[in-house]
Parts: sequence; C-alpha cells; structure tokens
Amino acid sequence: MIDVRPFNALGTFSNEWLAANYHFSFSGYQARDRMHWGALRVWNDDAIQPKTGFSPHSHADMEIITYVREGAITHEDSMGNRGRTEAGDVQVMSAGAGVTHAEYNLEDGVTRLFQIWILPKVRGGKPYWGAAKFPKGDRAGKFVPLASGFADDQAAGALPIRQDARVLGATVKAGERTEYALGGDRHAYLVVAKGEVTVNGARLGERDGAALKDLPAITVEAHADAELVLVDAPSI
Repeated sequence: MIDVRPFNALGTFSNEWLAANYHFSFSGYQARDRMHWGALRVWNDDAIQPKTGFSPHSHADMEIITYVREGAITHEDSMGNRGRTEAGDVQVMSAGAGVTHAEYNLEDGVTRLFQIWILPKVRGGKPYWGAAKFPKGDRAGKFVPLASGFADDQAAGALPIRQDARVLGATVKAGERTEYALGGDRHAYLVVAKGEVTVNGARLGERDGAALKDLPAITVEAHADAELVLVDAPSI
C-alpha cells in the first residue's frame, strides 16, 4: 500500500524564527493516524531563520537524524560536541539515556532541514553524536544509506543508529528510474526534497511524503531532477 501525504496537508507551526511542517503528530499537531510508521516516529520539515535556533533542551531514548537541505546547522551538546553540518550532509544524535543539545542556524540565510526521529531497539545507553558528508554525486540514480543500524552500511560510511533501520538518500535525473527493495513487514517513508516523481504509480511533488508497506520494492520515476530521502524501518 501507499499513502500519499501532500505537503499542504501536513501539520504546521510557525513563530518569528521557525516555520515547521509535521509529517507525524508532534507538539501541538495531533493526528491519531499519524503517530508513527513502524519505528519511525517523527519527520519534521523545518525552516530556521538566520542567527536563531533551538536553545538547549534534552532528549532520551530516541535516534535523531538531521538532513540539511539548505544552509547549515550548528550543533552543541552536553557531551562537549560542536559541529556544523551543511546542505546535503547528515548528523545523527543517539540520545541514549539522556543528552542536552542545541541546534542553531548561525548562517546569513535561512536553513532548511528534515529532522527525523526513530525509536531505538533498546532504552538507555551512552549518548552519541556524529556528522558526515554525503556528496550527492555518490547517490546518483540509487538509494545510499546515510544512517543505519546495520553493520555493513556502517562499514560503507553510514552513520550509526540504534535500530534496524536505514535513512537513505538518492538523486534521480528527469526521465530516469530507480528501485529500492523493501519486502517483509518493513515500513518505508519517502519524502521528495526536490523535484517531482512517481512512486509506485503515485505522483509526488516537492516536499510531499508517502508511507509505504506490504511492497516487495519501491519504484521511483523522476519527472524533474529529484532529491529523495527515504526511511526503511521495522515494525514495532
């Protein structure tokens, strides 16, 4: 099955520094049919104004993956980490038993990003933060793991998470097609960061999402040059 979730039908929040769109229930947006998708709990589409950001706050027992679409985000945490993640790159914070962090847009322009939360396999543990560059050319025409709980993916450069899940990226040129094997009881959620595509026969525009399951494979055909982010998560 496939459930298309158009961008203009997502939950929303805005204030003087943040414009957020929620694919799943989050904060003041509550939708009983969008509490999670397998182990995927949150997918927020955020636009953060320059010289602003999320002040220090705490998390526990959550794998938090940030995919920067435009600009850059600067991370600080109670473990002593500080790092700047630029557009197209990814950071992971595995909150473990608990961590306090802040995320700031210290740039001169708006930063746009996807923040993805995945439920971990087990609670607790030592928190972790890491970031990595993922050149878009390396994922041309195929889905490449950006963060993963699988050892083979981590050995190939994916950032580690504490769940049998993957966050993947792909770029597909107009007129081209790519596939990703799913199968089993896996839950997939795909968002079009840029461009326009057909996914298993359903049309998706920029920033639209699609929840998929009970499928042997995900087939994507691009109608305009596209940048895609996909989560492949287990049932819970």
